[in-house]
Amino acid sequence: APQINFQQNEFIRANYQAADALSASANLRREMPKQVPILVATLVNIDSLTESSRLGRIVSEQLQARLSQHGYSVVELKLRGNLFVKQDQGELLLSREIKDITTNHKAQAVVVGTYAVANSNVFINLKIVGNDNILLGSYDYSLNLDADTKAMLINTKK
Repeated sequence: APQINFQQNEFIRANYQAADALSASANLRREMPKQVPILVATLVNIDSLTESSRLGRIVSEQLQARLSQHGYSVVELKLRGNLFVKQDQGELLLSREIKDITTNHKAQAVVVGTYAVANSNVFINLKIVGNDNILLGSYDYSLNLDADTKAMLINTKK
């Protein structure tokens, strides 16, 4: 696995470590061939599963980047037109859609996640779900709720 540059930002490092742990836990359950695509959906707000933010979108982007660094074939959902996409929210994925979407993209699994904002942390839950709707792996972690993270939680229309 590629080494994480520990000089880089703590936010990026936490998300890369999450992708590392998620792929490791999924591979314990089922061999995941790297040439078979994985989809990564935008993380959503736990209090409103149809809403995301810049935070949810950038975390999913960093998960995609790290899984790609591990050699996985990662499908960029933003380039696809047949998903439920809410303007300014990113790609949102509901469990009943997983089988249809993984079949359409010939994907073996999809990464979905939620985040919850607390006083000093943002708590994140990630799951990797197989195309048969079986949970293959999960990972929980938190990000510091600093000024940068707070700024990414504001839903600005730009």
